[in-house]
Amino acid sequence: MKTLFVSYRVTDLDASLGFYTALGYVELGRVDLGDGARLVILGFPGEPAASLELVHRPGDGPVDVGSGFDHLAIQVDILATTLETLAEAGLEPGPAQHPGGPHGPKTSWLTDPDGYRIELVEWPPGHADGITAADFA
Repeated sequence: MKTLFVSYRVTDLDASLGFYTALGYVELGRVDLGDGARLVILGFPGEPAASLELVHRPGDGPVDVGSGFDHLAIQVDILATTLETLAEAGLEPGPAQHPGGPHGPKTSWLTDPDGYRIELVEWPPGHADGITAADFA
């Protein structure tokens, strides 16, 4: 088994698409569910498959993220460059942080239009792609 993608319900599809495309996602396809409801499938360029689905059901009213969801983590190549690009696109990423100390990952946080939190992560040189069991050994 493997995880296919994360799916978020969104209040304003246009605002969410603007946010996620500014973040670097590209639209791979859409599904019309009827009654104005739609699914939009997104992925980052170079990913072999979709990684995010936006679900827009206007009849269900505004999204309430609640307290059960924490965040989506996204790996970036160079955090400083990413933060600059996002700020130029009108997004408001937080400052770079070093939660593992000066030789650990660099991170920054931002929030999408519905309140979903996103952690941007730049791994230190030599780190494997993504998190693996080796990170906990």
